[in-house]
Amino acid sequence: MRILIKHGIIVTRDKTETNKDILIEDGKISQIGEGLNEAADKIIDAAGLAVLPGLVDAHCHLRDPGYEYKEDIRTGSMSAAKGGFTSIACMPNTNPVVDNESIVRTIMDKARREGVVNIYPIGAITKGLEGNELSEMGSMKEAGIVAVSDDGRPVMQASVMKKALIYAGGFGLTVISHCEDLNLAEGGSMNEGETCTKLGLHGIPSAAEDVMVSREIILSEYTGMPVHIAHVSTRGSVAMIRQAKKRGVRVTAETCPHYFTLTEKACEGYNTNAKMNPPLRAREDVDAVIEGLRDGTIDIIATDHAPHHFDEKNVGFELAPNGIVGFETALPLALTYLVRPGILTLNQLVDKMSTRPAEILKIDKGDIRVGGDADLTLVNLDEEYIIDPDEFLCKSKNTPFGGFRVFGRVKYTFVGGKIVYNDK
Repeated sequence: MRILIKHGIIVTRDKTETNKDILIEDGKISQIGEGLNEAADKIIDAAGLAVLPGLVDAHCHLRDPGYEYKEDIRTGSMSAAKGGFTSIACMPNTNPVVDNESIVRTIMDKARREGVVNIYPIGAITKGLEGNELSEMGSMKEAGIVAVSDDGRPVMQASVMKKALIYAGGFGLTVISHCEDLNLAEGGSMNEGETCTKLGLHGIPSAAEDVMVSREIILSEYTGMPVHIAHVSTRGSVAMIRQAKKRGVRVTAETCPHYFTLTEKACEGYNTNAKMNPPLRAREDVDAVIEGLRDGTIDIIATDHAPHHFDEKNVGFELAPNGIVGFETALPLALTYLVRPGILTLNQLVDKMSTRPAEILKIDKGDIRVGGDADLTLVNLDEEYIIDPDEFLCKSKNTPFGGFRVFGRVKYTFVGGKIVYNDK
């Protein structure tokens, strides 16, 4: 099928081009130019719309296999497409855990059958996410994983993480570290601070993250192997990553929209939809994360899409599971809180939500070029609306962003030249 996109504003990491046409043939971009009049099966008028490389999410949870009542590959990928994501990497804390080739192939097969976006599994660092014995990374890489992580749990033993960095590096796999010292966290449920004290809840100190970020930087520097720090939330972490990069340490980092938009005050009223791990932090941490995004210390923005059933979240705060959904809110939140205030340019946002995550995962995505896959996101940057969780395509609706007024609505999402979402 030949599709002609007319009069769009093409925005990549490197440049912005207005009034451009894109011809898609056989799932690839065959021409880019002005005034293209090629015969096409479908013509889309993209006047006034930004045409972005399809967004790439390096950190999400699809809950499949094992927890399909929360989310599954079909609904998760539909939600991702609505949010403008064309490639997503899903974490291994499923049931069974993604720690061997068989489970990877099961996910890949189901993704081909039921997924509407590109789905890349992430394998576990350790067997069963237990933090002791390394997983079968080589065979999982052959089956299709793009990274390894024990996300949801930290690798507490430094010796195991050191071996993981070296072993994964031999297969060209990115190690994504969930940085949390469980001895410092001590089963807390929100950030340790004034709000925590007022609510009478057990707190998690920012040091619980900082200590582990420091360890991963030391291990990366010692071994010479790269490490990627997941969901950065503290000013201490940002400062250490910044200094490490200046020394040439091979460290990259991500944060999520909730860490640059919300503070711990969102937990007031025992709002379990604001409970996550790492927890929402203090204002000074949010400001540090924003500065880290602005100056390039934090490389990418991921969603950490973490669906939970309503009944699971509708319990006492300390009993509720951590996490929120994020596919359908990530782009508008980033546009509203980062681009419109001038913290990032749109080109920089494309880098952080498309090009750079693709580079970190080592997948051939994140650009708009002749011969490349026609993975595209068309966005009306100026459309203003109120986030309504009831309109989400994901199974779960656990979000603290319901009622937020935002800018930027995805109008079309293309994956391999196929329209997988349009807002009509």
